Amino acid sequence: MTPEQITLVKTTWAQVVPIKEKAAELFYGKLFELDPAVKPLFKDNIVEQGKKLMMAINTVVNSLDKIETMVPIIQDMGRRHAGYGVKAQHYDTVGAALIWTLDTGLGPAFTADVKEAWVGAYTLLATVMKEAAASA
Repeated sequence: MTPEQITLVKTTWAQVVPIKEKAAELFYGKLFELDPAVKPLFKDNIVEQGKKLMMAINTVVNSLDKIETMVPIIQDMGRRHAGYGVKAQHYDTVGAALIWTLDTGLGPAFTADVKEAWVGAYTLLATVMKEAAASA
């Protein structure tokens, strides 16, 4: 990711933080709409799961400019998710739900450049997680 893309992700994420509960609700609604088969993977209270999701995204977004320090944590996350039953193909659905959520939540601020930056950030994260899961 370029420094400009990292800045775009960080500044738009700052706009999501005030509506993070609604963003989590939108995300999971869209995820289950896109792939109802993933719903059983979420055994915890979905509101609590949404809080965990928002905290995880916040941590990654705030670390994008030093992502190499996060790689071991992201790898652990990928291995844990594999243990929960997450498959490689689920990452595409999660990515689609995330991008849709950002588009919905940010409205006109979700420009083509912002979308490209978020897709890049998510692809980086998902690739590290999938590779760690596959090697576990």
